[in-house]
Amino acid sequence: MPSLAVFRVLLRELTTRERAARVPEPCAIMDEPENVEAYLRAGTIERVLAPVYLYSAAQVCDVIRPGDLVLDLGCGPATQLGVVARLNPDVRFVGVDASEPMLETGRTHLRAEGICNVELRQNDITDLGSFDDRSVDAVMSTLALHHLPDRDALHATCRAVSRVLKVGGGIYLNDLGRLKSSRSMHYFAHQYADRQSPLFTLDYWNSLNAAFSLEDYKSATGLLKSAGRLHTTFLLPYMVAFKSPERRRPSESLRAVFEQMRTELAPYQQTDFSDLATFFRLGGLRSALL
Repeated sequence: MPSLAVFRVLLRELTTRERAARVPEPCAIMDEPENVEAYLRAGTIERVLAPVYLYSAAQVCDVIRPGDLVLDLGCGPATQLGVVARLNPDVRFVGVDASEPMLETGRTHLRAEGICNVELRQNDITDLGSFDDRSVDAVMSTLALHHLPDRDALHATCRAVSRVLKVGGGIYLNDLGRLKSSRSMHYFAHQYADRQSPLFTLDYWNSLNAAFSLEDYKSATGLLKSAGRLHTTFLLPYMVAFKSPERRRPSESLRAVFEQMRTELAPYQQTDFSDLATFFRLGGLRSALL
């Protein structure tokens, strides 16, 4: 059952007349050492992103197969990618990001985790120039698209995805959605301010302000033709996800590893995971692992 605090935000979003304008990220490429460290900590030591990462990992597992080559757009320090790679040791992953400091941090993180089925490379996700046409089996992305400067860049990214993806390939693109109220954005950015660094709180606030609208996502993902469907969390478009049809059913070994990772979530993370799964399920998005 969604938490009372989330219901309050939902009520505000349904009744407010405010329409907060989109404010692009102050820095399109996150390469300052302190920002890179803050993002890494949020995904590892502080683990405030753990519920989103595990939920997205479940969705990604639906659209990839053993032996696939999977491209992760805007992989950052590879904390999300590392979760997916641990669940799928028989899949090859390539993570791309514009920030070389992020990639170096990601390589260090993956080595420390003993993850060997991931390659990281610098690339512009609006172009993906280092990838040939129809060269990857699936494309994933989590919390990266809002870093793009404008709607044209979002469209260019979807065109690039359409170019490099094999016919019948898998897609899972997930990001923050546009909220109406600045108070709603403030709530989510500061929800765990006591558990995360002040710099990550600021980054989160900037990310929520930079989120694209549902109309922007509909327009951009329309360029992917009939490759999948766009979903949003029910009534409250806190998050959006574009997902292709399921390409496999989870094995018992995959399900066991996933359930173990879910039990490792702290109680408040369990609540966040449940809220996210519930609101997306009510919005029509499901996973064979959930």
